[in-house]
Amino acid sequence: MMDVLQQATDALRAGKLLLYPTDTVWSIGCDVRNEEAVTRIHQLKNRNPPQPFTVLIAEIGQLHDYVQKVPDIAWDIVEFAEKPLTVVYAKGKNVAPGILAADGSIAIQLVKDEFCQKLIRKVGRGVVYTSANVAKQAKPFALADVDASIQEGVDYIVQVPNRPATTKKLLPTIFRLELNGQITFIRK
Repeated sequence: MMDVLQQATDALRAGKLLLYPTDTVWSIGCDVRNEEAVTRIHQLKNRNPPQPFTVLIAEIGQLHDYVQKVPDIAWDIVEFAEKPLTVVYAKGKNVAPGILAADGSIAIQLVKDEFCQKLIRKVGRGVVYTSANVAKQAKPFALADVDASIQEGVDYIVQVPNRPATTKKLLPTIFRLELNGQITFIRK
């Protein structure tokens, strides 16, 4: 696994696009600060900005890196979530503009997947997370489900040894968390 981890890390640091498995779906990722790579993902997915992407983090403390003001309740909600959870925060920072929504909000998920955690820690920052599908197509739960145009359009396909061919077939719960603690569900 170390060779795969190093190759994925090198690719991210070089501004490349990854196709990689997460704890939910197969995803396309890049360095969260690389605007050129973020633009390439929008093009590859046939998605027009400002359709935002999610930032995967490996540790809850990384929220400070990407959210201007973290609501107090966020720490407990995110840390103790049992299922994958994406939280949309009011104001993002330190990411390429193409990751943010038109209102400046940012979506962040604390990843549970061991490989993803190691990758994020090794890179030293969050990684873009967006399903590896062309806009309006089904989300891929296995590499075999990923459209050929996506596989050909990325720079590196992460294949972790001894990893199941299919992800857990879960989609994250998504909600918006306001500074006052108000929660609005986007997907349950």
